[in-house]
Amino acid sequence: MKQPIPTNLILGFLGVGKTTAILDLLKHKPDNETWAVLVNEFGAVGIDGALLGGQGAVVREVPGGCMCCVAGLPMQIGLNRLIHEAQPDRLLIEPTGLGHPTQIIDTLTSEHYAEVIRMEAVIGLVDPRRLDEPRVMANEQFQDQVATADVLVANKADVCSASERQRFMAWAEALQPAKRIVAVTEQGRLQPGWLDGPHQARRVEVPGSHAHVHLHEHAGNDVPIAGDVPESGWRLVRHSGQGHVSIGWLVGCDYTFDDRALQNFACDSRFRRFKAVVRTRVGWQAINVVDGVVSSRAVMAQACSRLEAISERPLLSSALDGELRSLVAEA
Repeated sequence: MKQPIPTNLILGFLGVGKTTAILDLLKHKPDNETWAVLVNEFGAVGIDGALLGGQGAVVREVPGGCMCCVAGLPMQIGLNRLIHEAQPDRLLIEPTGLGHPTQIIDTLTSEHYAEVIRMEAVIGLVDPRRLDEPRVMANEQFQDQVATADVLVANKADVCSASERQRFMAWAEALQPAKRIVAVTEQGRLQPGWLDGPHQARRVEVPGSHAHVHLHEHAGNDVPIAGDVPESGWRLVRHSGQGHVSIGWLVGCDYTFDDRALQNFACDSRFRRFKAVVRTRVGWQAINVVDGVVSSRAVMAQACSRLEAISERPLLSSALDGELRSLVAEA
């Protein structure tokens, strides 16, 4: 294990492709190194962790809300265990797209981790198409992520127009202080060399970025963890905060879903984001829906199916649960 451990944050708003970017980075990991990934999701069912598992890195999750709100004890417990178990040569941290990174960096650069962690480049991903949306540009989390990044990358260039890419470059290159690197990519492809170099601490003047309070709700006494499926084989978990709500499901392997019907369900206009690692009639699938665009790919078998819908509007969990149950394929 390298001492101190080179550590990178991979930042970005909901659906920008952070997990895809980390998966691509892991393909370039030197064979003689051990990498670890600490992943946090807004929801509580741990889908990103399931996707990253088995990809050549040791993965640990901090589920159920923005990591900045748990940047105290929960994050430190997860981080300490990950470092002890993996003894990594590099640590990648993926916070939720609804969180402020400032508190995370404060924790990582505190005296407690001074001899353990070395903060290196913070990479921020941006979807150039979202720069036209006032609600995104005015969003505190988005502003904090952009301000914190050393390397700012426009992802999803393959689905952007030339004018959208040009607008991103003009906007990004005008930011002060200037970014170390401004780049454009697609499919989450990042240059491994972008990880190197010390993080440049920046003064982030975003209201609430250093101190904010919001409520979280859980359908139960705690947040479920990997394999936490009841005897019935079906568990629903509700979570809310930062102006969003998530409905998540942990479903046992006795249930197989109709793949086409599930994709139609995932494209519901009520959802800001939908993702799942799920057993279907055509095998295990990773399903991802952002702004109504659905993608799916085959994945290795999991201990259970995990599904999550995120919305900016209230969701009636009982009705959605009934809809999802109707999508179970007949044996």
